[in-house]
Amino acid sequence: MSFVVTVPSARFAEHLGALPDGVELELWDMQTPAPRQRIDIVVAPYLSSTQLLGNVAGLEVGLVQSQSIGYDGVEGVLPDGIPFANAASVHEASTAELAVALTLAAQRQLPRFVLAQQSGEWSPVFAESLADRKVLLVGFGGVGEAIALRLEPFEVDLTVVARTARPVWHERLGRVQVHAIEELPDLVADAQIVILTLPGGAATHHLFDDEMLARLADGALLVNVGRGTLIDTDALAREKGRIRAALDVLDPEPLPAEHPLWTTEGVLIAPHVGGASTAMNPRIARLIRKQIERMLRGETPANIVIGG
Repeated sequence: MSFVVTVPSARFAEHLGALPDGVELELWDMQTPAPRQRIDIVVAPYLSSTQLLGNVAGLEVGLVQSQSIGYDGVEGVLPDGIPFANAASVHEASTAELAVALTLAAQRQLPRFVLAQQSGEWSPVFAESLADRKVLLVGFGGVGEAIALRLEPFEVDLTVVARTARPVWHERLGRVQVHAIEELPDLVADAQIVILTLPGGAATHHLFDDEMLARLADGALLVNVGRGTLIDTDALAREKGRIRAALDVLDPEPLPAEHPLWTTEGVLIAPHVGGASTAMNPRIARLIRKQIERMLRGETPANIVIGG
């Protein structure tokens, strides 16, 4: 019996390259009828509606493979009994790059220079550094770890927060003392830059509400590359620029054109592009090939987060 894999586009199929003998590749965007009744691996479209996952109902599916790290809302849509894997190992480096880029852009006021260039204006400014700043990194999973590694050469004073307090020995970072999330209200008051990488869900919903935002010092920078729901967007707008923000994720997305955050001074908005770089294609292809090889050997697929 052949091993069937569906991918959402011909371009994706090209990136996969040669596959082991006996593996058949089909195109399926999960919006049209499924090409087979039995599919070993369904690769979902990138950043597609979670509701599309309901279209595997009635099919014999061995694994649904996401192209994203997050999986908010999937459990309520995916039919029972079908394993679902996220794309851990694919987006961490790219998202960490953007987190550092947003931080540097905000600190060194790069948006100001872009606007000045459009009018031919020479507009120097004495800006904030990244070096020697007190940085609070909230979340120390794959993305958080990748950000910490990239911040290390910038000579920052780094404090890490995660779900539970623990010492971590990292091969490149050395000993990292991770603080518990319960300590966050006290830690944010002393931070000059706060970078959020936490997942979404009920436990982190509006973690940065009016009360938490009020604890941030005037002029502090809040960077979010985790989930938009970590921050109460309206509460951030109510700060009226007292604190700065650099955001790749928002709630809702896309942010309505009339929302006041668009024109709030000191706010830099990117349209959820943390993982959308050339690093993605070879890494997602590598993960799919790994899943195929594991399943052909009768092993459990990697990265299963639901239904395992």
